Amino acid sequence: MGAATSCAFFVMNKLKNVTQKNVTHTNATKKKANNSRSQPAPTTITIHAVAEPTRKRRGEAAEAAFLARATHLGFTVCLPWGDSNRYDSVVELDRGFLRVQVKSATLYAENRYRVKTTGASGKVYTSKEIDFFVAYIVPENIWYLIPIQSIGQRKGIRFYPHTRRQSRAMFEKYREAWCLLDSCLAVRLRKSHPQRCRSKNLEIRCADCPLRG
Repeated sequence: MGAATSCAFFVMNKLKNVTQKNVTHTNATKKKANNSRSQPAPTTITIHAVAEPTRKRRGEAAEAAFLARATHLGFTVCLPWGDSNRYDSVVELDRGFLRVQVKSATLYAENRYRVKTTGASGKVYTSKEIDFFVAYIVPENIWYLIPIQSIGQRKGIRFYPHTRRQSRAMFEKYREAWCLLDSCLAVRLRKSHPQRCRSKNLEIRCADCPLRG
């Protein structure tokens, strides 16, 4: 990474390759068993994003965190060249390409987190520009994946991850809703609770999933 890089990435091997010492056995069966145990364990790679406390670099760190999480779940993530587009990335699984705008929140005040739904120009994102608005609540490590049609003309969204009041839980149904990225437009726009899991291929369940334990 050069000096102009805004975010620093750390790649860690959570599971190190383990090699066992060769042990001499006179019994052929024991030698075969020993050889099978000496195979290296699989390696898991985790990506972390760190940024300086400026708005732009925090945004870049959120985008990097989204890339890491989405690819871990099995999505293909494409990054546009430059930053002239209104979307940060494009994701794909089995439903074609979907444009995603990522924002993050770190400040917890008045029992909620607030995320702006506008760009630097102050204009609200529209369905002609993006397909999903994604909010990352950093202290909680929670993702909200919201179809842009559900944003409307709001210039900001308040998230209450700890509330039990239904009046404040408007966007809680989108918590960890990665399944919506694997759903057709008609399913994404339904206001009713799903009667069945929208994406059994994903390892994570959204807040609305009937299979959620």
